[in-house]
Amino acid sequence: MKPALLVIDVQKAFFKNPETTQSLNQAIIQINAGIELFREKKLPVICIQHIVKDSGLLPGTEGFDLPESLTILPTDPHIHKTYGNAFNKTALEQLLRDQDIDTIIITGYCAEYCVLSTYRGALDLDFTPVLLRGAIASRNPSNIPFVENVSDIISYGILKKLLS
Repeated sequence: MKPALLVIDVQKAFFKNPETTQSLNQAIIQINAGIELFREKKLPVICIQHIVKDSGLLPGTEGFDLPESLTILPTDPHIHKTYGNAFNKTALEQLLRDQDIDTIIITGYCAEYCVLSTYRGALDLDFTPVLLRGAIASRNPSNIPFVENVSDIISYGILKKLLS
């Protein structure tokens, strides 16, 4: 197993209402723990950011930016996407193949849209996708258990043990 950590769509634009903000802030705690673990093991951390031209969510705008609480580095690979599935019309697949990555640990926003779409896209490309428990967020947090129930999931503790 050679894993990479994906951090999907944790962008300032999505901190719009109190429920979404709370969900994202809770997920960021686990995402940052995952980032720290992957850095410690010298494994790739990949930042995925969503572009929506019609609503002005574009590189260089404040909403496109990452929140200060997220520990993504400028040196981490950044993939910009325009579809829910982060593999669709992006360089993500090639980036993973070039590093012989076969397993992706998925974190981020929004559980029932981009996270689940990317999970399914990974399956279609013969990667092994796994969600990191507690590291996905939603504008409707009651959807998170559904996404976890239809996906493979791993706790931080087990992930840490597997990577040691």
